[in-house]
Amino acid sequence: MVRQFNSFLGPLAAGLGLTLAAASPLQAAEFTMKFGFGTANDIQHFWANTYKEEVEKRSGGRIEVKIFPRAQLGTGPSMTQATQTGSLEAYTSPTDFFAGIDPRFGVFAIPFMFNGQEHASRVINDPEMNKEILALARDKGLRGVSVYTFSPSHYFARTPIRTLDDFKGKKLRVNATPAERERMRLLGASAVPMDLAEVIPGIRQGTIDGTMSGTAVYVNFKFIDLGKVITQTNDTMIVSIGFLSNVWLEKLPPDLRRMVIEVGEKMQPRLATRAKAIEDDMIGRWKSAGGQIVQYSRPELDRLRKTVESVGETVTKDNPAVHAFYRRMKAVGEKY
Repeated sequence: MVRQFNSFLGPLAAGLGLTLAAASPLQAAEFTMKFGFGTANDIQHFWANTYKEEVEKRSGGRIEVKIFPRAQLGTGPSMTQATQTGSLEAYTSPTDFFAGIDPRFGVFAIPFMFNGQEHASRVINDPEMNKEILALARDKGLRGVSVYTFSPSHYFARTPIRTLDDFKGKKLRVNATPAERERMRLLGASAVPMDLAEVIPGIRQGTIDGTMSGTAVYVNFKFIDLGKVITQTNDTMIVSIGFLSNVWLEKLPPDLRRMVIEVGEKMQPRLATRAKAIEDDMIGRWKSAGGQIVQYSRPELDRLRKTVESVGETVTKDNPAVHAFYRRMKAVGEKY
């Protein structure tokens, strides 16, 4: 308004505009919704930005959404706990990091559970499977509202992993699920659980030799300064889940509570499409920066599959609930 008045009526109108603005202050939001996550400029960031836009619009300004990427609000475990207690309203992270809350979250890290990113999206968006996934941590204070693919998990090491034998003797950062530990054991590597913020210092200091992660992490956190090669095997899909705090939800009036849950659930198909586009873009950006993508030959991929094919049964057999969840997900995967 002020710019329009300045253009046509000059300083007097500008002063009038300021007076009108002062007489009509913005309405303060009734509720604040903070989103925390450990990455940036990726599908998790897109999830938060899309959620913010929709919630603020549909609430008519009653809810203000603030976004905190790159672990500004703490480590993964601390943000999980904050969401459980209600001091953080929303948090998203790969499912692997919630395996300590419910071991069924570790099933997503089983090698060759999915046949690519599009297949994974179809499986986790299967109506019954989706409902089960989103309910996994509800009794732990976390209301699941969105589950979506982050990207395929690729390998990075300062000394590149160009063949299966190059895994032997390496210390590789993992997200601490039993499936990842068992996979590394079978490959002859050591699994080192580590928070994302510690990975680059860990590689530089020699605490670890490399990591498994998504392309967006390698691009946005400038792994190109440490090495040029990503090994792409497509054996595992990183799946993220978005949680709202049950404690916070209970403080909302029923109409807003229903709305914020509905927003998260309804955006899931959109996330599936966007995740694939982001992955393709990140691969292009890695190559443009001088990076290389190593892909195994068919015989080497067959050898990898044979090496790790026992992981699913091995890590789930002693827990009936986890084993049943694993079997259900496999069955759903066979439908698609």
